[in-house]
Amino acid sequence: MTLSFAPSSDASVPLQVIAQPDLDDWLAGQPEAVTTWAKISGFTGALGQVLLIPGADGAVQSALAGYGTATGRARKRFPLAAAAEALPEGTYHIASGIDQADLETECLGWLLTGYAFDRYASQSPAKARLVAPDGIDAARLEVLAGAEALTRDLVNTPASDMGPEQLHSAAEALAQEFGASFEVVLGDALLEQNFPMIHTVGRAAAQAPRLIEMNWGVTGPKLTLVGKGVCFDTGGLNLKPGASMGLMKKDMGGAANVLGLARMIMALELPVQLRVLIPAVENSVAGNAFRPGDILTSRKGLTVEINNTDAEGRLVLADALALADEGEPDLVISMATLTGAARVAVGADLAPFYTDNDAAADALNRAAGRAADPVWRMPFHNPYEGLIEPGIADLDNAPAGGFAGSITAALFLRRFVGDSPYMHFDIFSWQRSKEPGRSKGGFGQGPRALLTALPEILGL
Repeated sequence: MTLSFAPSSDASVPLQVIAQPDLDDWLAGQPEAVTTWAKISGFTGALGQVLLIPGADGAVQSALAGYGTATGRARKRFPLAAAAEALPEGTYHIASGIDQADLETECLGWLLTGYAFDRYASQSPAKARLVAPDGIDAARLEVLAGAEALTRDLVNTPASDMGPEQLHSAAEALAQEFGASFEVVLGDALLEQNFPMIHTVGRAAAQAPRLIEMNWGVTGPKLTLVGKGVCFDTGGLNLKPGASMGLMKKDMGGAANVLGLARMIMALELPVQLRVLIPAVENSVAGNAFRPGDILTSRKGLTVEINNTDAEGRLVLADALALADEGEPDLVISMATLTGAARVAVGADLAPFYTDNDAAADALNRAAGRAADPVWRMPFHNPYEGLIEPGIADLDNAPAGGFAGSITAALFLRRFVGDSPYMHFDIFSWQRSKEPGRSKGGFGQGPRALLTALPEILGL
């Protein structure tokens, strides 16, 4: 699918975007026929309501799109997308009603209404196309929409067709598209090259575990992205109940979001030295699965007591983060669908993140609003460090008690990054029900905010 703007055309239909409180004033300036037609059609300006205005010859002269109230719009990520999804097939241009400050966000939302995951059954995305308004960076918005579609496709694809091998192929295809270098450490080579925890978590699966690496760019700050690629998580020997296992195809959402962000960075040619690391595994049950009570030695040399095999994501990320830190990057960002505790704390819609850098956190918070990609800072709370120290080993992968589960997971990961500036995202990457511009299923969470903030964080 191509999520792009329509070519400019004299045949495009002018779209008047009208907020509910402004409807009477707008109608007062219209011909009587238009006013009458709007009233008998019941057009109120409610969010997502649309009305086609016929001309004297019966052809569509213009269209109205309800923009609701300020309170209603504040509860939606892409308010105009509600109208875009309701409009009939055709080409439209925005004639009035959208503030310049909101224009790019609303246009991105419109583009995203064209997304559909149709690999297994036909779907019906919105068919109304938009001519890019003056004053927006249309090419950039198309890049953002394309990256979002990549992330959604990867997360939506079931594990039967998105195991470590297929995630490997998707990353390689992206590398080839942008001329990035690409390499993989596969199977027992993980042991030979000192990635023991990635190997341990993935060794029981039919598809071999692997560490995927992509490198792009030769000048600028060194930016390393690390994405959790657990393509399915049974919970291992601490087997998840069925209700908890049902969405585990999305446990590679961190990798999917990292690949979406990488695609944006490369397509927009940000002046950075980009490195992408994805530990790709499936956490399966077999005779050689790792066990509760095992003690693993990580790439960094830290020992880890396994108190729950369902806390496997932090294990594979730990080896990848240790490798990332060895390259002395200017910034390391990890993204993972890591803990249910984060969902309890902030719900499904916010992307919680951790960093010790106040300036970077402030830049990200400001960028998130502009990018319509909300985030929430969580604390690396040092007094909780003792919770991840079991005594029998350096670290505990699943501290007892369950309190502060997202924080303790983030503290665990931070142990594997030395002096490199570090930021961690504990995301959900799943839209539970359809919203304007946001189809039910996988979605990007954090990449647009990061892309918008990176120039300030890295001094680009």
